[in-house]
Amino acid sequence: MCKNLNTLFFISILFLLCKLAIGQGNNSDSMSGNPIFEGWYADPEGAVLNGEYWIYPTYSDDYDKQLHFDAFSSKDLVEWEKHENILDTTKIKWLRQALWAPSIIEKDKKYYLFFGANDIQRLGRSSYDPNNDINHYGGIGIAVADNPGGPFQDYLGKPLISDFYNDAQPIDQFVFKDVDGTYYFFYGGWSHCNLGRLNNDFTGFIPWEDGSVFREITPEGYVEGPFMFLRKGIYYFMWSEGNWTDGSYRVVYAMADKATGPYKKIGTVLQSDEAVATGAGHHSVINVPGTDEWIMVYHRRPIPNEDRDHRVTCLDSMEFNRDGTIKLVKITFEGVEKRAINNK
Repeated sequence: MCKNLNTLFFISILFLLCKLAIGQGNNSDSMSGNPIFEGWYADPEGAVLNGEYWIYPTYSDDYDKQLHFDAFSSKDLVEWEKHENILDTTKIKWLRQALWAPSIIEKDKKYYLFFGANDIQRLGRSSYDPNNDINHYGGIGIAVADNPGGPFQDYLGKPLISDFYNDAQPIDQFVFKDVDGTYYFFYGGWSHCNLGRLNNDFTGFIPWEDGSVFREITPEGYVEGPFMFLRKGIYYFMWSEGNWTDGSYRVVYAMADKATGPYKKIGTVLQSDEAVATGAGHHSVINVPGTDEWIMVYHRRPIPNEDRDHRVTCLDSMEFNRDGTIKLVKITFEGVEKRAINNK
């Protein structure tokens, strides 16, 4: 009997250790753990909205199954609440596949969710199929809601951008509000990045001085996933390089005195670590309100990686050097410390 009890005890201990390993750090009330929530999710945009942390990711699956968005909210970066189907084909009638890379911004007590849809192609590319109507109509759209968790509705009833400017595929958009109130619009796939200025009601764009709608700002090495934030008077322009399907994927950044540049490329800030995960990229950044604490929100591929679409959402701390450059982010299983927002 004792022998059987000892055997059961050791099996229980082994099971517990395996469970902790699979959880990849989700074993502490004071740390977020990585990944921060269950499921295959990529391209996460993090934001602080209504006194809470929010993350809006891509549902990572085959293109024809990417037909909805879920969102996640937290009061402390540790406990996350899932908000299912905040946007799907019932709201975006022109959506047929590949709902990607949401970007959220609040304006006049409304929440605008920008997204890419349908993975549209153009004549001359190997992926262009003249018989596939899905690839011919789509681009970047906008949904709107009264609160961060939706329900979101189609704002325009059509794409905001459905054409190819400066050879950039209309995907991977990011909206940055500058200190003067200008809403800058960064976007672009296929190794081209464009910059525009949204008009006041987000129905179109304000042309540049030369009459063009979009200005190409593609830095060397750029692939996709542009992002910008402002800290201590420095504008940080960030993007992903490498191949999103493998371990070469990484995040690189530049610094500037203005949102419009010129941008000085600095180097890699997020990359694979074979001891932890590969393919770390397509990120965003959260500043803990009232502090100089910064958090990298990104996706990565667990080891072993099960599938092309096996990507998970993670958080890790992002720190700065005295000269304002960013230290290389260390990707971890532990994630970040619990940080409640002081709403007083």
